[in-house]
Amino acid sequence: MIPIHENLTDRVAVITGGSGVLCSRMAIELARHGMKIAILNRTAAKGQVIVDEIVSAGGTAISVVTDVLSRGELVQAKEQVLKQFGRIDLLINGAGGNDDDAITSTEIYEEETEWKSFFDLKEEGFYKVFSSNFTGSFLASQVFGEVLLKSESPSIINISSMSAYSPMTKVPAYSAAKASINNFTQWMAVHFAEAGLRVNAIAPGFFLTKQNHNLLINEEGGYTPRSKKILTATPMKRFGQPEDLLGTLLWLSDEAYSGFVTGITVPVDGGFIAYSGV
Repeated sequence: MIPIHENLTDRVAVITGGSGVLCSRMAIELARHGMKIAILNRTAAKGQVIVDEIVSAGGTAISVVTDVLSRGELVQAKEQVLKQFGRIDLLINGAGGNDDDAITSTEIYEEETEWKSFFDLKEEGFYKVFSSNFTGSFLASQVFGEVLLKSESPSIINISSMSAYSPMTKVPAYSAAKASINNFTQWMAVHFAEAGLRVNAIAPGFFLTKQNHNLLINEEGGYTPRSKKILTATPMKRFGQPEDLLGTLLWLSDEAYSGFVTGITVPVDGGFIAYSGV
């Protein structure tokens, strides 16, 4: 078990998409270190499940129903968090996802095919994916940023992806959005450096989540051909577990460990980014 980071005790973390597979585990871990957690997501029941788990373990958390694409709802969420906890020290931009209308059926274009090609992708799907992954992070950073600047050690952690470095086949909108997250992380880090706000990102490798389950696991419960290709290109030969992200999360959250670190994206990928394939 990771030793307790005492610097984080009584600080407040806002986590968008906080009921997701990865971010929920982050929320639970930060609460274990004494942080007060605000789970922001669109569904009250899903957020409450994580809150209940945190509270049952002796932690403090609230669930706030929020659409990260609505500035008005984000402002209301900010006011609710401040009313409840009085401060905000950490923002994790974890809201995102994919959409079937922005995913091709095949990796390579085929002129005559009954499957969904690049030319069948919908503008609405692209807009939805880019908005949920990038625009939502921008809006949340803008709404919560002014409050973060009042903290003694403010930090923003964005959630990127391996697809930001080398775009995965089939998911062009998601890949483009995550590449934008990396660039935006660097921009914000420079913009706020002298104000003391550190901005970094974590790029998970391949983790099994609700969003990618159907791409990686077949109907029989086995690996899809795509999964097998991923594992072949991952030197550690396994998918990531949510717990694999926690050390990096705590390192970036605690200025005693990373006080001179800003503007970076940390791959947590089992060696995927380092492997050339030969």
